[in-house]
Amino acid sequence: MAGSSFGTIFRITTWGESHGPSIGVVVDGCPAGLFLSEEDIQLQLNRRRPGQSRYSTPRNEADRVHILSGIFEGRTTGTPIAMEVINETQRSKDYSEIANSYRPGHADYTFDQKYGFRDYRGGGRSSGRETIGRVAGGAVAMKLLEQLGISITAYASSIGPVAAKTFCPEEIDNNPFHLPDAEAAAMAQKYVDRMMEEKESSGGVIECRITGVRLALAILYLKSLMLIFLKRLSLSVLLRELKSVMASQQHMLSAQKTTIPSILMRMEIPPRKPTMQAAFWAA
Repeated sequence: MAGSSFGTIFRITTWGESHGPSIGVVVDGCPAGLFLSEEDIQLQLNRRRPGQSRYSTPRNEADRVHILSGIFEGRTTGTPIAMEVINETQRSKDYSEIANSYRPGHADYTFDQKYGFRDYRGGGRSSGRETIGRVAGGAVAMKLLEQLGISITAYASSIGPVAAKTFCPEEIDNNPFHLPDAEAAAMAQKYVDRMMEEKESSGGVIECRITGVRLALAILYLKSLMLIFLKRLSLSVLLRELKSVMASQQHMLSAQKTTIPSILMRMEIPPRKPTMQAAFWAA
């Protein structure tokens, strides 16, 4: 199964299954000398950890990360960084009833059709638990970007019809929907409660704000970045004030010293269609 590695110079490869012994990632291409600890990785894994609200999976895991290689005396050595999280509450028997059927809204059917064999225990590699490796790899990347003065903030800007009216970064981790607006979060909770009672999904919009990016870096990589996003994720990339900044630049030297005020990326997730559910059940 290809498609578990991402990146070129800085490259991550995720491994493991939802109900296997453990799950993790190997990060290759991280330069030597970066101060990095398990606490740095755990900080981000705690944000994605399941079982923190009634709106996420009830599976309760500590998700404690263990760095197996690539670190010496608290600093990276420039060699591959292997990280592992033990699956402590795996209950494969809970999934025995779906061994010969497919769940709507999951990758069970498509995985089986593509590969001809699947791990039905929680979806195996197609489980959301696979994102542990991506989050851990991203945590290393964030530490690198901090050295360049670049910060990244991701959040939900809307849940169904409920949209955030204000942007308060401190509020993002104070509600289960990661909305940057406390009032919108309270409204979203009522809306999602109603959708759950009706057994419907809501959809929403995820946004990511990047600050501190040098204009020269954006010029070199913006085109390829947009092509990748549009091809794989159907993202619309909005560059605030980029045109006015670029118009004022005469040479790449001045571009290297200019910082883009902000880059905003936006991804809309539509609610699941009832016809899709029927199609999966019919299969």
